[in-house]
Amino acid sequence: MTATVAVTARGAARWRAGHPWIYRTDVSPTRAPAGVVRVTAGSGRFLGQALLSPASEIRLRFLTREDAALGPDWWAGRIASALARRSGLSGRTSAFRVVHGEGDGLPSLVIDRYGDYVVAQLLSAGLEAHRADVLEAIGTVLAPKAVLLRNDASVRRHERLPLAIEDAASRVPDEIEVFEDGIRFFVFPRTGQKTGAFLDQRDNRVRLQGLAAGRALDVFTYQGLFALHMARRASTVLAVDSSAAALEAARRNGGLNSGSPVEWREGNAFDLLRALERDGQRFDTIVLDPPAFAKTRSAIPRALAGYKEINLRAMRLLAPGGTLFTASCSFHVGRELFLRMLAEAAADSGRSIVLCEITGQAADHPELVTVPETGYLKGAFLVARD
Repeated sequence: MTATVAVTARGAARWRAGHPWIYRTDVSPTRAPAGVVRVTAGSGRFLGQALLSPASEIRLRFLTREDAALGPDWWAGRIASALARRSGLSGRTSAFRVVHGEGDGLPSLVIDRYGDYVVAQLLSAGLEAHRADVLEAIGTVLAPKAVLLRNDASVRRHERLPLAIEDAASRVPDEIEVFEDGIRFFVFPRTGQKTGAFLDQRDNRVRLQGLAAGRALDVFTYQGLFALHMARRASTVLAVDSSAAALEAARRNGGLNSGSPVEWREGNAFDLLRALERDGQRFDTIVLDPPAFAKTRSAIPRALAGYKEINLRAMRLLAPGGTLFTASCSFHVGRELFLRMLAEAAADSGRSIVLCEITGQAADHPELVTVPETGYLKGAFLVARD
């Protein structure tokens, strides 16, 4: 029998307002094990069913307002609905996110598809308790050749869960070749960032492919996807990263694609941008896609200083009429802070910088307006007027 857990009036109001997370302080003490529980208000009124994580500050993650058994068929239905919302990606890419956690009504579950294979993450104790049902549902809906669990995300520590990378159904290869809007590249599901690739920047990469021109610069290139998209139109591309291993993967990706040649250069982004400015270099197209500078709230001031530094240098490197795409994947640096930083960088650059477009993560990473945690990626397309 499914256990029942009561929440405070504040917890109930939070769920009614559209946020699925209920924190420890708003949940009555319970000895129920991790997994699906029925949730009631203090009055005993049924509110819905949620995933219970007994050791986490996020004690409950609401799944549904239904009062029915949540077996493999229920999970399969949710995954199938999420897949249907991605139907527009058919033919455009073989690498996309099928389930984006709370954004698809499946809190703490991430499912990415890479060709015939699936890489998934179970990020809460409540979800981990239903691993078998989730894996059965993935098999039913997606019918992959194999499933890899990238359960090495640090957030699992908050749930008192072990960190591991394990094959759940057959073996996923160490590398998988996929395509994205005319670009081919390798995904490394066991060793790559996230589940093997940065899928959240797809729409911005494709947008930039249509805008790239002249000399192009890709800073923090990682495995070269922005650079390869720009190489379809730019005359030259310089792509920089501090990781020799990432650049080796980028070179291999370059070998899969035709277009302008890319110069892959190992180096520190901050030092390189300063050196290029000292040398009087100018670029017609620049991309800044750094890693998260602020992984905690306390890191915000230092992160903003870092973001301002690289954006200031990039603005000074832009040729007149040139385009800069700049991004931040730090959740703690919200859109308002991000745009304020860009304004300060523009003011200090001495250039006239026009904001053309504000962007976010790709459409297969849906952001719920009532759940700000589902949105983390901010991007901006800027043009130098002079």
